[in-house]
Amino acid sequence: MTDREWGLGHEDPALFNPQNVDVEQWMDALVAGGMTGVILTCKHHDGFCLWPSRYTQHTIAASPWRGGKGDLVREVSESARRHGLKFGVYLSPWDRTEDSYGKGKSYDDFYVGQLTELLTQYGPIFSVWLDGANGEGKNGKTQYYDWDRYYNVIRSLQPNAVISVCGPDVRWAGNEAGHVRDNEWSVVPRRLRSAELTMENSQQEDDASFASTVRSQDDDLGSREAVSGYGDDICWYPAEVDTSIRPGWFYHKYEDDKVMTADQLFDLWLSAVGGNSSLLLNIPPSPEGLFAEPDVESLKGLGSRINEFRKALASSCCEVKTSSANEAAMRLIDGNQDTYWSPSIDDVAPAITLTFPQLTTINAVVVEEAIECGQRIEHMRVTGVLSDGTECVLGQFGTVGYRRILRFDDVEVSSVTLHVDDSRLTPMISRAAVVRI
Repeated sequence: MTDREWGLGHEDPALFNPQNVDVEQWMDALVAGGMTGVILTCKHHDGFCLWPSRYTQHTIAASPWRGGKGDLVREVSESARRHGLKFGVYLSPWDRTEDSYGKGKSYDDFYVGQLTELLTQYGPIFSVWLDGANGEGKNGKTQYYDWDRYYNVIRSLQPNAVISVCGPDVRWAGNEAGHVRDNEWSVVPRRLRSAELTMENSQQEDDASFASTVRSQDDDLGSREAVSGYGDDICWYPAEVDTSIRPGWFYHKYEDDKVMTADQLFDLWLSAVGGNSSLLLNIPPSPEGLFAEPDVESLKGLGSRINEFRKALASSCCEVKTSSANEAAMRLIDGNQDTYWSPSIDDVAPAITLTFPQLTTINAVVVEEAIECGQRIEHMRVTGVLSDGTECVLGQFGTVGYRRILRFDDVEVSSVTLHVDDSRLTPMISRAAVVRI
């Protein structure tokens, strides 16, 4: 409403009066884009609440919108469920308006009160997204957040919700640029669960350059070298890649021609979802209360490409043979994530061969591990038999985890073999497929 990225606090609530709020349009666009859930920024650092919180007057109830009777959190949560989307909440721990910020327990009481409202009034919550920003309040003080208390409240009120970023369940990828590590391990040193460590790397001031900042020193978190010396002090802490469809995280009309294209979004999706991460894509509504047309069109294009990919994956037709335990080979192509193939314990060169009924053009390989058994694969190599009968290397990669999508140039092959070159214990693979994207 102020054309800023971050509000300064104490903005006049009368500024919030979007004339054409249409949360159905938002949800339609998200569904069209292939999204499975929505996380609403219920309160950002400026402290303005999109629901009528009883803990502060700096809320939607003090605005002219809906005559002061509106509740945008309720509208979004109910619309999300009507559209088959899960609903989550973002509640900034930093509040630049609240008087008690920086005063210890009194602010924690305030924050827990608002958190409790969000977790008890809006149905099932799938994610609570906790930001690492920790700036000063109007009194010039910063707040030491009582993270454990926040976690206990969430576990008590919404036990099925994951606590993301400054939380113990979902790990921030470490940047807002959409950068995906070459090798993303879900098993990492337990110290990475420290909210304070996440805060150190989080954006602490309104600096546009942060959105494109990537720190290369953070690229190896879970290799044998990275976890050596930690012993059993490791944990399962899967990654989330977050970025915005626009250069900024809030709407600015001058960015209407800078929206990511459908092709750019699909490349991002393939890299993130195909790189053992979940993807959180920010889409900001305009001051009128609508997703802008460029954003909607890009989302439609993204969803179309994702659907085409899934259809290609489902229709992939080939014969499968494995280097051992061949009686279980069909589990690799049955589309069931609960089944998997594992080579014999004495198989020193595990391999999966997919043979087509005729020469077929492909440009991608999809591999998924049975992650209920952990993450094990460290390196794989992909070879293909060409039309002249020669075999060549199509590509290679390191980790797999939930899903790895390897892309390469179009090539016509009669068969493809996936070689597991390195693995922690015996690999357990739930899917192996080749497609043309």
